[in-house]
Formats: sequence, C-alpha cells, structure tokens
Amino acid sequence: MAIWKTDGITPEILQRQSKNTLVEYIGIQFLEIGPDYLKASMPVDHRTHQPMGILHGGAHVVLAETLGSVGANLCLDNTKQYAVGLDINSNHLKSIREGIVIGVATPIHIGSQTQVWEIKIYNETEQLLNISRLTMMVQNILK
Repeated sequence: MAIWKTDGITPEILQRQSKNTLVEYIGIQFLEIGPDYLKASMPVDHRTHQPMGILHGGAHVVLAETLGSVGANLCLDNTKQYAVGLDINSNHLKSIREGIVIGVATPIHIGSQTQVWEIKIYNETEQLLNISRLTMMVQNILK
C-alpha cells in the first residue's frame, strides 16, 4: 500500500516544481516514486565537486534533504499541513569523482508531528557512498 497522500504525483511533476531552485541548478533529477520510496539522481561534476575534485559532502546532504523533504510532504494533505527539515545527519562512506549518484529515500517514522527519513546514496555500480537520516517537523497551515 502506498504511503503517499498526494494523488497523481509523478517524477515529471516534481521536476517542474523544482524549476529555478537549487535542485535544478545542481542537476537533481527525480526518477521514480515507489509505494514507499522516492528515487533521484545527481551528477558528479563541476557543480557538485569540492576543490579536491570529489563529490562535495554538502552535495550529498542537498540530495538527501531534497528527497526526504519531498517524500515527507507527499505523505501529508498539503491543503492542511507541510513538513520542514528539523535535523539531518550524514555519513560519508566512499568518495566519487565523476558520473552520477542515485539517492533513495524511505521513511522510518511517519507521525503526526514528526517524520524520520533514511536516505541512501549509491554510485552507478550500487556501492553505498552515503547514508543520511533526516528528521522533519510537520506544521499546520494557518488560515
């Protein structure tokens, strides 16, 4: 059973919503929305490198927070609530110099006031590069 409360959402819609944002600037592409996960890719190039020529740790965090935040908000009735980042922890396990990385976000906890998401980031040969945990705070929309 799908966890999403936002009907009819597709990777293409998520991509359009990301126009003129950091997501678009660094080249994050939404790939797949599964029943309980969200997947996106990010290039490893001049936009995401650190000075040593490897993927910047902050770029890992941008991909992780993007996936977890989007996933969290898709689990809410967006006419009544929205979720914002509260805390993120990111462990960098392996470096990469070029290519693309793939992030997969899955929920650990979907509560009425908080959500916790795990985001794993892999290289093209499915080696784990990074694992992040994102805590989201659920807010009510005031009218």
